[in-house]
Amino acid sequence: MLTTTRRATKPAGALGRWLTGAALFGVTAGLALLLARVTGSLPHVLPGYDEWQEQAYRRIPQFLRWVLGDTTEAQFYKSALGGLGLLAGGWIAHVAWKRRRRWAGFPVSGNTGLWPWVTAAALLGLLLSNIAWGWTLPASGSWQPTFVAFVSVPPMVVLTYGAGWRVAVTGAVLGAALTTPVALLLVNFVCVPLGLPAVVGSVTAMWVSALVAFPLCRRLPWLPEPVPPPASAGTTPRQGPVWVVRRVLADFSEAPFHGNEIASLGLLAGTVLTYLLNPLTPVYGSGLLPALLTAQVLAATVGVLVYRRQWARHGWYPTFVPVVSVAPAVVLTYGPTWPAVLSGAVLGALAAPPLAAFASRRMPLGVHPCAGNTFAMTVCTATLVPLLDIVL
Repeated sequence: MLTTTRRATKPAGALGRWLTGAALFGVTAGLALLLARVTGSLPHVLPGYDEWQEQAYRRIPQFLRWVLGDTTEAQFYKSALGGLGLLAGGWIAHVAWKRRRRWAGFPVSGNTGLWPWVTAAALLGLLLSNIAWGWTLPASGSWQPTFVAFVSVPPMVVLTYGAGWRVAVTGAVLGAALTTPVALLLVNFVCVPLGLPAVVGSVTAMWVSALVAFPLCRRLPWLPEPVPPPASAGTTPRQGPVWVVRRVLADFSEAPFHGNEIASLGLLAGTVLTYLLNPLTPVYGSGLLPALLTAQVLAATVGVLVYRRQWARHGWYPTFVPVVSVAPAVVLTYGPTWPAVLSGAVLGALAAPPLAAFASRRMPLGVHPCAGNTFAMTVCTATLVPLLDIVL
C-alpha cells in the first residue's frame, strides 16, 4: 500500500512542477507583451542608450552610472537601476542569511558567507577595467566588453582564497589586467570579423584568463591557502512548484555569484523600471527586453525542470548557463520572434547545463570550477547560434 502511494505521488508531483513551469512562462510572456505595448505611450525620462554611451566618460556621475550598468551586462541588460537592485537585493539576502531568516532564499554566494568580499572584488575589478580600458569605447564607437571583470576572475579568486583586502584587490587587478584585454581582443578581432555574437568573445575571455590567473595566484606570496569548500546548506528542500519558481528566479543572479531570489528580483525590477522610463535604454537600446526576458525565463524553467534530479543529487547545478548566453544571444541575433525565443531557450537549456557540469569537473587543479561554466557558454553559443541560421 505504501509503495502504491509513493508511486502515485511521483507523477502528481512532476505534473505540478511542469504545470508551474508552463504557468511561469505563460505569465512572463503575457507581461512581456503588455510591457512592449504600454511603453510606446510613456515619456522617455532616461536618456537612450546611444546618448548614455556618448556621455559615459565625460563626467564622474555619468561614468559611475555607466559602471553600475556594467553589473548587469552578463544578463545583457545594461541597466544602472538593475545594478542597484541586484546589489541591494544581494545585501538584503546576505543579512537575512546571517540572521538565519527563513525568507532569505537560496544562500547568497553559494553558502560561503563571502558575499561582501565577492562584491567588493567584482566592483573594484569593474572600476579598474573601465578606467584602464574605457578609452576603447569612444575610440571604436561601438560596444566593448568592459564588464567581464565583474563576473569572472575577481569573484572567483575570493571564493577560492577567502576574505580580505589582499585577496579582493589581487582578484580585481587580475580581472582588469587579464580578462578585459583578452575579451577586447576576441570580440573585436575574432567575433566581429567572423560574425559571431560578442558574448562568445566575452565568455571565452573569462575561462582563458582564469586558466592564466589561478596558476599565477599560487605563486603570489601574499595570498593565503585556498579555503575549504563551503558547508552544505542543509537538507535538500522539497522540490515542489514553489521551489521551481524560486530556482528559476535565482538563476538570474547566478552569473554575478549571487544565486538568490531576492537579488534576482532587485535586478529584474530595476531593469523593467529602466525600460518603462525609456525602452531604448536597456539591452543596448534595442527595445528587445520583453523578448529577452521571455527567452531567459523559458531557458531557466526548462533547465530547472529537466535537470531537477541533478539539483537534488549535487545540491547545485549550472542551469543558469543558457540564461546568460545562448537564449539572449539568439534573440539579439534573430530578433523578437517566437521561433527565436523558443528555439534559443530550449536548445540552450538542454545542451548547456550538462556541458558546463562536465567541464567544471575537469578544470585544472586550483582553477575555480566556474571557468567550466563559461567554457560551456563559449561552445554552446558559438555552435547553436550559427546553427539556428538554417531554420530561423
